[in-house]
Parts: sequence; structure tokens; C-alpha cells
Amino acid sequence: MKKIILSLSALCMVAFTSCKEDATSKIKSENVSQAAERDAVAGDFPVLTFDKKEHDFGEIENGTPVSTVFTYTNTGNAPLVITNIKSTCGCTVPQDWSKEPLAPGASSKFSVDFNGKGSPGSATSKTVTITANTEAGTETVKIKAFIKGGAGIPATSTAAVKSSTQPGHEGHNHD
Repeated sequence: MKKIILSLSALCMVAFTSCKEDATSKIKSENVSQAAERDAVAGDFPVLTFDKKEHDFGEIENGTPVSTVFTYTNTGNAPLVITNIKSTCGCTVPQDWSKEPLAPGASSKFSVDFNGKGSPGSATSKTVTITANTEAGTETVKIKAFIKGGAGIPATSTAAVKSSTQPGHEGHNHD
């Protein structure tokens, strides 16, 4: 056992003393400048800027499908790549976004379809999450609507129902 410890100690001593060259003498100045450039560019992220962060469909009849388009621009300094767009529930379907990188300054769009179903006489709000290579990693937009008519509530009486709805009541909300 003593021989093993003595051998390991001798090996460590040889390993530490054999490096007679100073480590800083091995650094090439061109590598330092390339690393600085790389690190500066690595801090540049695309920035996802929307024409609107929320779309209000207003009052819609229960079960009436509606659709809207969100336009976005890459206001950052690196190409934007959207990898996924999803909603909090199956009643809201985002689609038609480009999977190709979007250059800085360029714009694109995606659509969001909502099936229009909800509790009659209630407000509904849905969040759409965009996964991209932005600094935050995800961005969100919202759609909202007031569901009128259907299930015993005539469309003409929705104003009374809407005014009697308590503030903050979100009705058929899956968020």
C-alpha cells in the first residue's frame, strides 16, 4: 500500500513539474480576437415584435368560427427562427407560420383560428405561445371574444347579460 501511495505521489510531482512552459505563451492573439468576435455575436438575439399583442373578436355567436392574423417583425440583430406556435386549448389553432429563418428587419405572419364555442353570455380569452430563438425563448399573444346567443340566451339580450357579468369573470377560459 505504501508503494502505491509513493508511486502516485512521484507521478503527480513529475506531472506538475514537467510543464515548464508558461500557459500564457501558448495563447495566440488571433484566437483571442476571434473568440471576442464570436462572443459579441452570441449576445445578439432576434427580437420578435408584433403588430398587435391581442386581438378582440368582439361579440360572436356561440359556435361561430373566427380567424385573425398576427404580423411580426424581427427587430433584432440575428435571424429569427420560430420552432412552434401553440394554444392553451384545441379550440384555438395557430397555423401558417414560416419555419425558415427570418432575417433582421423582415416581417412575416401567422393565423389563429378560434372555433367560437364557449359559455353563452361570457367572455373568453386564449393565449397563443410562440417558441423562438429570442432571448426569452417564448413570446405570447392573446385572442378574446364575448360569446353571445345559444343555449336559451337570445342574441338580442346579450347586452343585458354582458352588463350583468361580474368584472374579472372570464367564463370559458382555459388559460
